[in-house]
Amino acid sequence: MKLWDKGYTINNLVDKFTIGNDRILDLKIAKYDVLGNMAHAKMLNKIGLLNDNELDDILDVLKDILQKIEQGKFEIEENFEDVHSKIEYELTQKIGDAGKKIHTARSRNDQVLVDLHLYFKDEISEIKILIKTLFDTLIKLAEQHKEVIIPGYTHMQIAMPSSFGMWFSAYAETLIDDVIMLNAAYKIANQNPLGSAAGYGSSFPIDRDFTTEELGFENLKINSIAAQMSRGKLEKTLAFALSSIAGTLTKLSADIILYMSQNFQFVSFPKELTTGSSIMPHKQNPDVFELIRAKSNKIQALPNEIILITNNLTSGYHRDFQILKENLFPAIEMLKDNLFVTNFMLQHIQINKNVIDNDKYKLIFSVEEVNKLVVSGMSFRDAYQKVGSEILKGNFVTDKNVKHTHKGSIGNLCLDALILKMRNSIIQEQNK
Repeated sequence: MKLWDKGYTINNLVDKFTIGNDRILDLKIAKYDVLGNMAHAKMLNKIGLLNDNELDDILDVLKDILQKIEQGKFEIEENFEDVHSKIEYELTQKIGDAGKKIHTARSRNDQVLVDLHLYFKDEISEIKILIKTLFDTLIKLAEQHKEVIIPGYTHMQIAMPSSFGMWFSAYAETLIDDVIMLNAAYKIANQNPLGSAAGYGSSFPIDRDFTTEELGFENLKINSIAAQMSRGKLEKTLAFALSSIAGTLTKLSADIILYMSQNFQFVSFPKELTTGSSIMPHKQNPDVFELIRAKSNKIQALPNEIILITNNLTSGYHRDFQILKENLFPAIEMLKDNLFVTNFMLQHIQINKNVIDNDKYKLIFSVEEVNKLVVSGMSFRDAYQKVGSEILKGNFVTDKNVKHTHKGSIGNLCLDALILKMRNSIIQEQNK
């Protein structure tokens, strides 16, 4: 069944090619298509295009379909083009002519737009929960290890003292920026496109404010052409937010992979969380973080993929948009898995508390020696040159008290301020 069926049979090759993976991908948005149908049916009843009995019959069938979806029993068979045609078929088969009325004042275009807007809202909310869980783990680790000194690096060269507390909390604060990006995508998704039809509205006296409230949208996508133009733009906005989170996970994974190596030995994990080599019996490899890094890098390619698919399209609907689901839906699931697994692994991370005792880090407090000379009255330039000269000549010796003094300063992480910052970001644009 096709919603655009006019009484002829389409060529089988064309049929398969144009449907693509929609039957599989549409299972992700089936729930939201039902909810959109319910709201639309109630609106049609409100304006007199459905009577009360017809509405009750439609809602009863839709509730049954929704239950099947939630139980994992809903299928889209091969004789259906997509979720929209399957649901309309179910309505028509069970209640007859009343089911045929559900498409009044609507197009498949605004159907799929509504489904995507609702789906993305829920997925963004789920991702924010996973981010908050990872944030809490990072804050806990930062507090637990705030005074354990590790060397900071610039240009991959030993630079200045840092701490595990600073390292963990740095990623915690970076996640806040990612949530801000998600909030922007949520705000765009939180607009109701239903009623825009094929992009040019409807001559029926529809009540778009009613469906906006019924579906829980914050506001209405007012211009019907603008609503249609949001297809592609909405996906691209979300893709940038997903890419931002993925970038954070990529960098964190790269750090951990480096820090696990024998040349660093900053961190380790229980052997049960590492993998081995088929030839080298001593290996305990960071495969989990290598896969998180690779998958996150793949997600970071998503905005570019969407741009390349959509950037030369005119206004109005194009079938090109169908391909976006193939890129975006798996990326959402992949990112959620990455967030979950990253949090799981960090709960088992083992910290080397004696990293800084290695002789190769003996120059790491050189800046502190410069600062001591400045405090005693020497100009910064003279102090810098004096310490630099001592280092070149091999005469530089770090004051043993410097390490202890610096430990106190890097332990002050202002974690309460970070927690408040995350709380304010996580609730923004949520549950409106």
